[in-house]
Amino acid sequence: MVTSSDLDRSAILRESAAAVRHLARICFKTGPPTHTGVELEWTVHDAADPARPVDATRLRAALGRHSPATLDATSPAEPLRHGGMVTLEPGGQLEISTPPRPSVAALIRATEADIAQVTDLLAAAGLVLGRSGIDPHRRPRPVVETPRYRAMRGAFDRHGPAGRTMMYSTAGLQICLDAGEPDQVADRWAAAHAVGPPLLAAFASAARHAGRRTGWASARMAAWLAIDPTRTRPVWSPSRAEDDPTDAWISYVLAAPLLCLRRQSADWAAPPGVTFADWLDGALPQPPTTDDLDYHVSTLFPPVRPRGYLELRYLDAQPDRGWRLPLAVLTALFGDPGTVREAYTIATPVAHRWSAAARHGLADPALAAAAAALLDLALTTLPRLELPASTHDEIWRGVRERLAAAERRDQ
Repeated sequence: MVTSSDLDRSAILRESAAAVRHLARICFKTGPPTHTGVELEWTVHDAADPARPVDATRLRAALGRHSPATLDATSPAEPLRHGGMVTLEPGGQLEISTPPRPSVAALIRATEADIAQVTDLLAAAGLVLGRSGIDPHRRPRPVVETPRYRAMRGAFDRHGPAGRTMMYSTAGLQICLDAGEPDQVADRWAAAHAVGPPLLAAFASAARHAGRRTGWASARMAAWLAIDPTRTRPVWSPSRAEDDPTDAWISYVLAAPLLCLRRQSADWAAPPGVTFADWLDGALPQPPTTDDLDYHVSTLFPPVRPRGYLELRYLDAQPDRGWRLPLAVLTALFGDPGTVREAYTIATPVAHRWSAAARHGLADPALAAAAAALLDLALTTLPRLELPASTHDEIWRGVRERLAAAERRDQ
């Protein structure tokens, strides 16, 4: 494992080969696939009037010592009792990022406890967590302003209004899975992408935004698809399935334009169209460092992002305890190499259908059929997760309901 002590974060990158070596070291950390993590986002609403704006002052008062530095520069940003970290997205969406756990049961227990703690903090301030992947009540508006967010808004505005919708109104569910042993990485990488469209369709929860029906099953994913494709399109595709995952990721990173340039001033806007490869070639006055490269990677948002582990970013936020269903499904599908390959085989025919999944969800017959087969496969392997009986039964019933919905749409 590469740590911050293993290399100089301020080391100047004078040639592309050095950037390639650095990315290759950190994108996939191989080993037995035993850990799972989850990052949950929610819109935050006034309990009495969910359409009422919630400002930064109210969020700061509610979160107290758990407020992130972007909300309160003096905050200690204390973790929650079970280790989850609270952050806020530009529109005030609240996120809990959990430490990875060696079992899904342990992850669920710890995450539920941290959610309960945050829910209590918000409730004391008259606030509640949202239940869908996009704000169903309010139009996009900024709540948290930082130089990064201002630069991001400016860059996305060049592509239209979808960037502001994404920044200020959307809430996602991210599942984090180990990359696996060296001989498993390519299969796990491909399967993580391939199952994306059918599972996005199965768990779409973002049809209504700002008081109206959007015409999309997942208006959250629709927003992502409409902004800068150089940093949001999938890295893997069925047409290039044989590409080496590390090589594909390195090419993606270097070809993406800079989203922002960190400066001492409040203006972090980057010159339009300058890629990281251009920066390495001398497009800017000062050469980049390894820290600049790592920061650039943090501004890329493909549906699956390698961060040593695999960060699956394509799911909508789920209502109440519904987040446990896609967590269990994905963990079950990635439980052993044979199941990974079977899931990949099921999903490959629809692996390119991101837009159809976002627009139609399970109303698309091909996606519904693939989703049903994946959910059925997950149910057969669910016992391997060794969940407590009550948790297993509740998740089994929830997944079975989704499977039945997919089967109805497939008929």
